[in-house]
Amino acid sequence: MIQKQRKKYLLVDGYNVLRSGSRYRDIAGPDYTHEAFNRAREALIKDVGSYANANFTDATIVFDGAQNYASTGQPQRIGGVRIVFSPVGVSADHVIEKIAREYRERELECIVVTSDAGIQDATFGGGIDRMSANGFSREMEMHYEDAHLDELPAVAYKNTVLGRLDSSTAAKLKALRDSL
Repeated sequence: MIQKQRKKYLLVDGYNVLRSGSRYRDIAGPDYTHEAFNRAREALIKDVGSYANANFTDATIVFDGAQNYASTGQPQRIGGVRIVFSPVGVSADHVIEKIAREYRERELECIVVTSDAGIQDATFGGGIDRMSANGFSREMEMHYEDAHLDELPAVAYKNTVLGRLDSSTAAKLKALRDSL
């Protein structure tokens, strides 16, 4: 009997993870220059795409665009990840809570990645789980470590009697063999 796999969704509080997740703070550096912050944001999008591809049905990253008058809130797809900048005047927190509520109402399983206690409290339960920004950073490190280990060639080790002997016994046996 083939069991139908349940749909799982990943919902990420973008700027919270960039500021709170150790992996992304290290990329952005202490000064958070525009260029460094963009590198961290690109790394987050790449990480979410890779992680979601292996573990989830779909992934969304929500960034706060409340202070950006050009932000319309229209989602776009980058590397298979849905990217949403909240519309002007609306916080990313509100958008995340709304999306999580929609998943809950549709009885879909979702993990919300944030270290914001308010979002965690508002979204947790009814099929919605949570993961901290640092927890996600650790998941990414393990994800890439596992991927790297999968790429390493397996070295076959030939298990011989000689390999199991201590060096002095092996030397005595070699001397005995050579004397014959």
